[in-house]
Amino acid sequence: MKKIRIFLRPQIFKLLCMCFSLAILIALCMMPGRMAEETGGGTVYTVSQGEARKEDVSLQLYAQAAVLMDADSGRVLYSKNGDETLPMASTTKILTCILALERGNPEDEVTVSAYASTMPKVKLYVQEGERYRLQDLLYSLMLESHNDSAVAIAEHIGGSVEGFAQMMNEKALEIGCESSFFLTPNGLDAQLSENGAFHSTTASDLARIMAYCVNESEKKEEFLQITQTQDYAFTNSEGRSFSCHNHNALLTMMEGCISGKTGFTNKAGYCYVGAVKRDERTFTVALLACGWPNNKSYKWADCRTLFGYGFEKYQYRDVYEKQEFEKIPVTEGIPMENDPFHEAFVEISQGGREEELRFLLKDTDQVEIRCFVPERLEAPVTMGTEIGSVVYTVNGEVMKTYPVITIGEVARQDQAWFTKYIIEKFLL
Repeated sequence: MKKIRIFLRPQIFKLLCMCFSLAILIALCMMPGRMAEETGGGTVYTVSQGEARKEDVSLQLYAQAAVLMDADSGRVLYSKNGDETLPMASTTKILTCILALERGNPEDEVTVSAYASTMPKVKLYVQEGERYRLQDLLYSLMLESHNDSAVAIAEHIGGSVEGFAQMMNEKALEIGCESSFFLTPNGLDAQLSENGAFHSTTASDLARIMAYCVNESEKKEEFLQITQTQDYAFTNSEGRSFSCHNHNALLTMMEGCISGKTGFTNKAGYCYVGAVKRDERTFTVALLACGWPNNKSYKWADCRTLFGYGFEKYQYRDVYEKQEFEKIPVTEGIPMENDPFHEAFVEISQGGREEELRFLLKDTDQVEIRCFVPERLEAPVTMGTEIGSVVYTVNGEVMKTYPVITIGEVARQDQAWFTKYIIEKFLL
């Protein structure tokens, strides 16, 4: 049998190869779900610092509710019924004071209303129509805990007691206190008839308000100056002279005490909120229902116990660890090789510039670093896009979060890119 040989010209062979390649590329374009099917929900991994050890701490306290708080982070370090809602008497006045400092001018002239003059003891005995400097009334409020001064301040700042109470509740929520409800600027017991809601807070919320006053407020220095003053004298516009003495015994009783406020009503019992700072550590303490007459000294004993526990057990420790990540594949992205048969990747990095991260910790605390990053991204990807997070927790409580961001960009494969690729690969 005679064999027949078929010879193809080189030009025809090249054209056939091009057509074959084009068919493959078109098929790839028609399969958008090919790589998407490989996409997972992301990667989570944990780095632990220290081994969690259970510690059963039960301090002997008189207070029905008590909290020790790290004023810098807002973390509760010890709690006894810390979320129980209770009346708080004149400890209310720390919020009244900081609001007045933030919203008013110390040199404001405050005119006393008839209602303010009717407040019960403890009082300055202001009289209707008298005029006082706001600053003088704030010293009266915080050093002697005068109830009439509180109402005069509230009416001046908020237009009315009701208006000021609304401001107090809004401020509490802003600070992060969701379990407090304020009706009076002086802490006198009060209750709404329509729903039974009463003037109240929790030890956790009260400690948080004090932390805000001494650490975060733009008027913290003015607040500290008032609450650290032992004695203060002033004269009103009518020429009446007054003197005030600070009743926060912790100022002289405990080293590093920087602020505090006492309180008492028949319903609330003895209450206290205070702050102590030594070295770099600042703690706040809140005590509610800490005895009734004749147990006035219980609150000082509880303060020594709680602050002593804080300074003995807690020290600052640097826990910062810079996390490194592998490149993440990008679905339907243009690869660096500019070849559809390669996969595209993008580099990612932990954001933030800190070189240290310090937490107030005790030996039994466990720090965990949890990293959340996706297994892949979808093109296009732009530079600086936040795609994950690095989360620091202490005993499960979130303390700090850093973003994970892209440090490159990847364009999306489209028909124009494929066409350009074919032309450059086979026709040029």
